[in-house]
Amino acid sequence: MHDLTQRQIEILKSLIEEYIETAEPVGSETLEKKHSLSASPATIRNEMVRLTNYGYLRKTHISSGRVPTPAAMKFYVKQLMKEKELSVAEEVSMKEKVWDIRDKEHEFLKEVTRALANKTGAVAIAATDGGEYFISGYANILDMPEFYDIDLTKTLLSAIDEFECFRPLFEAAGQDEDIQVLMGEELGPKLSGPYGFVFRHYITPAKTGGEIGVIGPTRLNYTYIVPTVRYFGNLIEEVARGW
Repeated sequence: MHDLTQRQIEILKSLIEEYIETAEPVGSETLEKKHSLSASPATIRNEMVRLTNYGYLRKTHISSGRVPTPAAMKFYVKQLMKEKELSVAEEVSMKEKVWDIRDKEHEFLKEVTRALANKTGAVAIAATDGGEYFISGYANILDMPEFYDIDLTKTLLSAIDEFECFRPLFEAAGQDEDIQVLMGEELGPKLSGPYGFVFRHYITPAKTGGEIGVIGPTRLNYTYIVPTVRYFGNLIEEVARGW
């Protein structure tokens, strides 16, 4: 990809964050009014054209605004975003919801998946090396404008129903990164579309393990979801010492 100027980076970051918040194509006037950019709408518009030519933005047929591509979202997650730091109160609250069943592996993983879905507002998924999997948060899809498109919803639900399509994603992901973020073509043919998947591996003291994460639209709130998925993965590893 192209090397971006500081101004282009600022515009791209602002546009992505606006898109994550609204799920709507973003125009230059919106960026100029709502974000502290040291550029006129005309300059922002010209830079947006360049970012489109570079493959970071695309124009939609329903608006003069633009939306970020998966390449832009990956760039944002890896280099631009600042993770939200979970407060002690949030961590305690999340732990309390599942702590009483920590000695029962199956029930614990099921409840952790439900808690993660509730906390992130996305579809949460957990899997074990033994072939068990847990899914929660289907109803959250109804709150996401992307899934007003019945075809996108059907594709996502079909992929989740055929859970084995996630296995190659887990196996291909590098174990050296604590959090995996997959988008677009990285999700394979079964999940072809504007989806984002955030997950992490976990390992138990018995050398077994699995994955936990969330899936939703490409514009997931990564600043919050990434640390939340990390926390729940750490919690599983902590509790697994007693299994």
